[in-house]
Amino acid sequence: MKYGFFWVVAVGLCGCGLVQKPVNEIAPNLDTTDRTPAGAGLAQGRILSAFFGLDNKLPLLAGWRVCSGAGGKDGMPVVFDREVNVKTVEAGDFVVVTRSGARGTMHCVTVMPAADAGEVRTVLLVGEFGSATADPPASVEVMGNLISRDGQVNYRGAKIAVTPLEAGPGLVIAEIVPLEQVKVREGGWGAGSGCPADTRQIIRVVWAGGVRRKDGDELGDYERRQYRVEMEAGKAVTPFALGDLQDGDNNHLLCLDTNDKPKRVAFAAGVLVDPNKDVNPATGVEISQ
Repeated sequence: MKYGFFWVVAVGLCGCGLVQKPVNEIAPNLDTTDRTPAGAGLAQGRILSAFFGLDNKLPLLAGWRVCSGAGGKDGMPVVFDREVNVKTVEAGDFVVVTRSGARGTMHCVTVMPAADAGEVRTVLLVGEFGSATADPPASVEVMGNLISRDGQVNYRGAKIAVTPLEAGPGLVIAEIVPLEQVKVREGGWGAGSGCPADTRQIIRVVWAGGVRRKDGDELGDYERRQYRVEMEAGKAVTPFALGDLQDGDNNHLLCLDTNDKPKRVAFAAGVLVDPNKDVNPATGVEISQ
């Protein structure tokens, strides 16, 4: 699989914010009927990535952490361009189509464990989405009304090609997070660590799927130094600390000790792996404004 505890990618109190409770203690959604009103005048939302995870290899523990019967099924984290309103996320919203044109079978969906403030844009799809070797999943489309958390966009009609099983994970999003908005939770699944109190800027990065070191451990000092933040002034820096670790999601916080304006984040190739042991390529993304 390619995602946190299930998509492994991944609390101390953050000196730059308060502690909050979970964004929403959402139960995995198994509803295959679209019960969300369409809304009027909403813009079209975008899917940024759909990452084929395990092919019939979600662990048996997934039946407890994700939803009953998830063990042994396929998993696919889907990343949206905005946070989603979890009350509008339904299993029936999504359709996965294989290379042959067959429709996959959706079992359940969940936003956990990416549930700290600002993170609720990754939805894990669990089901049977084809065979990685014989008939792999080719596309994901939102067929139901799935609304952004800010109520500005509807993702109905959004579609994207699926990243194949053998591909390594890459960066999808990088964004500046105001210090006062960085709030981490007190503990439990999905609760990540924060940045040190003397942090001057924070950049949140989102991976298409979960990442760990090659030995399976959480990122450490060596991996921190593989992040490169390019500044508008022309220089590049590495974060002096990493946050949002030990929580099993696909987000990291890059803690910076400079006030220079950042423009891009890059990460070196061959450092991290997903749970399928696929190594990350050299990857980078512009910082959204």
